[in-house]
Amino acid sequence: MFVDRAKIFIKSGKGGNGCVSFRREPFVPEGGPDGGDGGKGGDVIFQSDENMRTLMDFRFKRKYEAENGQDGMKKKRYGKNGENLIIKVPVGTMVIDEASGHVMGDLTEHGQSFVAAKGGKGGKGNTKFTTSTRQAPNFAEAGGFAKERDIILEMKLIADVGLVGFPNVGKSTLLSVSTSAKPKIANYHFTTIDPNLGVVKIYDTSFVMADIAGIIEGAHEGAGLGHKFLKHIERTKVLIHVVDVSGSEGRNPIEDFDKINYELEQYSPRLMKKPQIVVANKIDLIDEEDPQYIEFKEYVEAKGYKVFPMSAPINIGVKEVLAEAANKLNQLLLEPIEEEDEYEMFDFEADENDPDYRTVYADFDGRDYILSGKQLEKIFNSTNFNDPGSMRYLYKYIEKSGALDQLREMGIEDGDTIKVKDFEFEYIDEDYYF
Repeated sequence: MFVDRAKIFIKSGKGGNGCVSFRREPFVPEGGPDGGDGGKGGDVIFQSDENMRTLMDFRFKRKYEAENGQDGMKKKRYGKNGENLIIKVPVGTMVIDEASGHVMGDLTEHGQSFVAAKGGKGGKGNTKFTTSTRQAPNFAEAGGFAKERDIILEMKLIADVGLVGFPNVGKSTLLSVSTSAKPKIANYHFTTIDPNLGVVKIYDTSFVMADIAGIIEGAHEGAGLGHKFLKHIERTKVLIHVVDVSGSEGRNPIEDFDKINYELEQYSPRLMKKPQIVVANKIDLIDEEDPQYIEFKEYVEAKGYKVFPMSAPINIGVKEVLAEAANKLNQLLLEPIEEEDEYEMFDFEADENDPDYRTVYADFDGRDYILSGKQLEKIFNSTNFNDPGSMRYLYKYIEKSGALDQLREMGIEDGDTIKVKDFEFEYIDEDYYF
C-alpha cells in the first residue's frame, strides 16, 4: 500500500533538574553547595532515508518522544543528556506543523536531517547560584521544558520524468514497456490509484519515470483525487503529456490537451515552466492522415511543442519519446530552469534567545491578577517555597521584569491576589513584597 500522508505527535525530552546538595565532610558541617546541573533533553530529529518508500510505518505508530535529561546529582555531578530521537522518513517528505500549516523541513536528499523539536536545557545546580552574600543557596534551577507538536508528514515522489494525462490514455502502458515496473493495466478509468515508479535505461544514461495517476477536470480544486495526484508532479523535471489521439473515449484530443494543462497551471504555475513532451498515443487506431490527428498536431505545434506519435503496446515511437526525455534532462543539467524556492521554511525552535522568552504577561480574570511567561514559569518551577532566599529570587525577577508596573497600570490594589500557575500571592505595595 502506498501511503503518502500521515499525522504524528512528537515531543522532545525535558531538561533534567539541577540538584540542591551540600557537602558532608568530617569536621566540615554545612561544607558548601555541591549540586550538579541537569542533563539536556533529547531532540526530535527527522532524517530522510532512501531505503523507505512510503509513510506506512506512521499509520501504526503515531506518538514519538525523545528521552528526558537526567537530574543533576550531589558532588557536582552532572546529569546525563537525553538521547536524541531520530525519525526516518522517505526521501521527498515534507514536515509540516499542523497548528500553523507552515513547512518546517523539506527532505529531498538521502541523509538530510533537521531538528523539529529541541530538548529542554538542563537546570543549574545550587552551586551556580552562590554569590558573595548568598553562600548557601537552598534552591536550584528546573530543567527546560519539553516541546511538543502535532506534525503532518507529506511525501512527494522525486522522479526525473512525470507522465500526465487523462485516465486510460496509456500512461501505465508506456511505463511498463519502458521500465521493469509492473503497473496495473486495464481498459477502464483509474486502474492506477497510486503513483508508480520505474527506471528507464536508454543509450548510456538512465532516469526515473513516474506514472502519475489520471487527472480529471477540477483536479486542482481536489476533484477526484486531484491534490493526491498533482502534488507528485511538483518535483519532476520533465513532463510527458500523453494524449489519446484516437478519440476512443469519445473525447476531443485538443480539448484533452488544454484541460490537462489548465489543471496543471491552476494547481501551480511552476508546472507549466517545466519542459513538456506531447505524445499522441494510440496512433495505431487511426491513420496519420486522419483530419483529427492533423488538426491536433498543428494546434499543439503552434503552441511550441513537438508532437510524438506513439503506440505503447506495440512499441511504436516509444524509443523516440524516451530519447527526447533524456535529451531534455541533459539540457536541464546545462541550462537549469531558475525557479523560486517552493516553500518558505519556518524555525519553530524558540529558546532563551527568543525576545519573547523573558517577557512576563499580566492579565485579569475578573477576580485575580495572573502573571505568565516562559522564563517566569521556569523560575517558578525552580523555587523552593520553604527557603527565603529562593522566594526572594522569584520576587526580584518579577520586579525586574516590569510585571509590577503592568499590574499597577491595570489598577491592582493592596490585598489583591496575584497568581503564578497554581501559587497565589497577596499584593502589598512595598519593595519585593506582595
